[in-house]
Amino acid sequence: MMQRVFVCAFVCATAVGAQDRTMPPEGERQLARDIYKEMVEINSGYTTGATTPVAEAVARRLRAAGFPEADMFVGGASPTKANLVVRYHGTGRRRPILLLAHTDVVEAKREDWSMDPFTLTEKDGYFYGRGTGDDKAQAAVWIANLIRYKREGFRPDRDIIVALTADEEGGGPYNGVQWLLANKRELIDAEFCLNEGGWGEASGDTRLSNDVQVSEKYVVNYRLEVRNKGGHSSLPVADNAIYQLARALDRLSRFGFPVKTNEVTRAYFRAMSTIEKGSIGADLARVAAADTEAMRRVARASTAWNATLRTTCVATQLEGGHAKNALPQLAAANLNCRVLPEDSVAYVTSTLERVIADSAVKVIVEGAPHGAPPSPMRDDVLTGVRAATAALWPGVPAVPMMVMGATDGAYLRAAGIPTYGVQGFFYDREDIRFHGRDERLKVRSFYEGQTFLYELVKRLAGGPAASS
Repeated sequence: MMQRVFVCAFVCATAVGAQDRTMPPEGERQLARDIYKEMVEINSGYTTGATTPVAEAVARRLRAAGFPEADMFVGGASPTKANLVVRYHGTGRRRPILLLAHTDVVEAKREDWSMDPFTLTEKDGYFYGRGTGDDKAQAAVWIANLIRYKREGFRPDRDIIVALTADEEGGGPYNGVQWLLANKRELIDAEFCLNEGGWGEASGDTRLSNDVQVSEKYVVNYRLEVRNKGGHSSLPVADNAIYQLARALDRLSRFGFPVKTNEVTRAYFRAMSTIEKGSIGADLARVAAADTEAMRRVARASTAWNATLRTTCVATQLEGGHAKNALPQLAAANLNCRVLPEDSVAYVTSTLERVIADSAVKVIVEGAPHGAPPSPMRDDVLTGVRAATAALWPGVPAVPMMVMGATDGAYLRAAGIPTYGVQGFFYDREDIRFHGRDERLKVRSFYEGQTFLYELVKRLAGGPAASS
């Protein structure tokens, strides 16, 4: 009987010890959750909300934690679109590290959701709410961990700068990173930056890889436009603007840009070939070796891999006509393109014009697209991510990747600040709800990500306590 009790006690103690290694102390978890809740419950929708209340709420917490006013900045391009920047001083032996997250979110309508999108709801092991994944989890963790460093007296070799910024989701005139680079660069200038854009890939409850974004696609929006003299609907003509636009969109729907790889995506597929099993694993290895036929098979097997292998363009908005009883004088569509770093705007434009093959359909570039070169695959960053990953999740590889979407990292890379997307939050790759209905993040993954980022930043910032 005593032997059974001893064995049970040993097993239980071991389980608790393992949990302690991946989960922050209870007080730190509560702090991060409180900050997370406060952020999620502020409507900072890109169009209808404001980021200033988030910045001000965080500033209040930092003041209460003992951060001096001289080390904080709240401001931006608009009174409602404020950013927050805070600096935690180290010894200055090395240049600063920048920790970035955006506080604006994609719009969310209550009638579309199963619950209020601007209430942090904990249910069935998940946190639900707009921004729970993109990007308020990382914003909350950066602040909670910074407060923890200060409380623990951590003395890094470099300053740690946290910047929580506005209007990543739509860019435009109030984008916080662009504004800070143009007006307050000294506040965020750093040797390198950690940002969103990389996350943990999981299949159900199985962790597959902890991805590190070192490059990203860039966005080009096109307006496809057909104009016509119109007329009375009782006298239809062959050159109907809506039909012409529809034919152009149909041709585009059946077209795919060529598949190809670059240095970063080859490294990604090489790593994934060791994770995936069977024929798909073999095909991923062939993709890494530039086998075009394998690329086509892999692209058909996964929407994410398809988007990794080629530039993509998809229709996202339509407009047309001015009256129910009139021939349309205008038919237009927005085409959202996510472009590989090596593909130029001129190449994408000429390709679209060739595929549409109709001079009546105007292909108009909207705004000023911006791309950026990949960040160098720095040994210190990748080694740090691998070590922190192995400490929490033994056997899970850290994999360099090109993110299919776009982040504010592109602005920083173009300005000479290498940026790496890494979070340690794991998502089921078949159920990632960024920008969608009932956005969510596993509760355990949030707290494990808190531990991962706490340890990673300590490793990269250096100092006498960096190995703890």
